[in-house]
Amino acid sequence: MSKRPIKGSAKASRQLLFIVLAFAVGLVGLAALTYSGLPGRAELGASSIGGPFAMPAHDGRIVSNKDLEGRPYLVFFGYTHCPDFCPTALFDISAVFKEMGPDKKIAALFITVDPARDTPETLKTYLENFDPRIIGLSGDPAKTQAIARAFKVFIMKKPGEDGEYTVDHTAVVYLMDKRGRFVNAFNLGKPPKQAARELESYL
Repeated sequence: MSKRPIKGSAKASRQLLFIVLAFAVGLVGLAALTYSGLPGRAELGASSIGGPFAMPAHDGRIVSNKDLEGRPYLVFFGYTHCPDFCPTALFDISAVFKEMGPDKKIAALFITVDPARDTPETLKTYLENFDPRIIGLSGDPAKTQAIARAFKVFIMKKPGEDGEYTVDHTAVVYLMDKRGRFVNAFNLGKPPKQAARELESYL
């Protein structure tokens, strides 16, 4: 009579252990799946992101990759007629730069995917709403396509009504190091202070 409870207890222990192990394996699998869904160096093709460029800036200069050497910088493609994501990203970048302080050697490039409407003058007016370390770049269609290819950016013009149009484009903020090499997709979803500390680690 005394052996039956021992067997039952051992069986229950084995079942409990199995459940715990299965739960742990499930957590590991979930974590791996979540991590694999984040854009990273491998997914974006780190070694082939970016390259030499020279484009007119919103302040009348010609800005090239050489001008940005010695400081990390962000690269973001968008356009001034973008209804939501582009201004939100620029506000977020401005908030991060503000947390870093005005003396930090940092920059961001806002490269228009709509050069027909986004002249340097248009970009200058538009960027007055954001941190002055954000540089607007606007080139002719050939230069725009060339730099978009260098950053593997998708661009598609979508006609609308009355001659208007929108532009679908890749919505990734690229983090480049002080040598102009791609580091990773920069996450603007973090609190500005946390994102600022991350950027400062590349100074």
